[in-house]
Amino acid sequence: MNNEIAGMTSPSMLGRNLPGPHAHRKGVLLMIGAGLCWSTCGILVRNVSLTDPWEIVFWRSVFMVVFLFAVLALWHRSKTFSKIAEVGGQGALAGALLASTFFFFILSVVRNTVANTLVLMSIGPFFVALFGRIFLRELVSPRTWGAIAIALLGIMLMFSEGLDTGQCLGNLLALGVPTAFALNIVVLRRAHASVSMVPAVMLAGIFSIIVSLPLAWPLTPAPRDLIVLGIMGWVQLGTGCVLMTMAARYLPAGQIGLFALLETTLGPLWVWLGIGERPTDIALVGGVIVIGALLTDGLLGMRARATYRPLSSRRSLLGRGK
Repeated sequence: MNNEIAGMTSPSMLGRNLPGPHAHRKGVLLMIGAGLCWSTCGILVRNVSLTDPWEIVFWRSVFMVVFLFAVLALWHRSKTFSKIAEVGGQGALAGALLASTFFFFILSVVRNTVANTLVLMSIGPFFVALFGRIFLRELVSPRTWGAIAIALLGIMLMFSEGLDTGQCLGNLLALGVPTAFALNIVVLRRAHASVSMVPAVMLAGIFSIIVSLPLAWPLTPAPRDLIVLGIMGWVQLGTGCVLMTMAARYLPAGQIGLFALLETTLGPLWVWLGIGERPTDIALVGGVIVIGALLTDGLLGMRARATYRPLSSRRSLLGRGK
């Protein structure tokens, strides 16, 4: 019997922890798409002349809100505002948590090395899996725990040469990113059974605009900056967060956190290919380790779901003498 199945104690727990193979595959593809979108942040930021991080946050959030409102209007037409209102308090909480990850990241980077911030952010899968277990009673397979540990080792290798343990406040702020992200996933997983939480991503953008505008003023974007920032808002942040929100319907919290590591892993690759900033050899080895852990966990998870038969099906086969 598969490890994922062995610890299950009830049919409701089984359904929550082991979605069908088609649903699991869909969730994995959605999270891969989300990670690919998020990973473009570094190369896009390098193509912006703005130096104020708060102004980057502001413009990125503005374009994200416009994009998401257009998407919601296309999906729901005259019911757009009612669909936004449906998310209620849970949607507002999810939006606030997602917006707070933007702020924690900015506040950490200005007080810390980028390597420190990214390594501490990579602890996110542990937080997501732990919070999913505590708040949602979602069991995490030993396979996924192992993949998380191996991926974290790869992340630490990637940024080992830039680590500095002397930035205490920056490190604490960086830990706010995975904490808020994990709580956001918990809220999305809990609410998705009854209502679409895509509008919560738009609320995150609105909260981000409100907070960042006073800190970003006066605004000084060049026309070329607005084009790049538009791509950040529409593709990197807007599309990425929507895909992650949709994936939360199909994947357990631990696997969502694990696949989110694609952002940190692929980001340096795009910078290398785009503007020639080659990662070190040890960073490349670390990236291969992370991607290998993600692929192994995803493929083995699909195999487990493809070969597992629900208890009712097994009883039916036994009743027919098979």
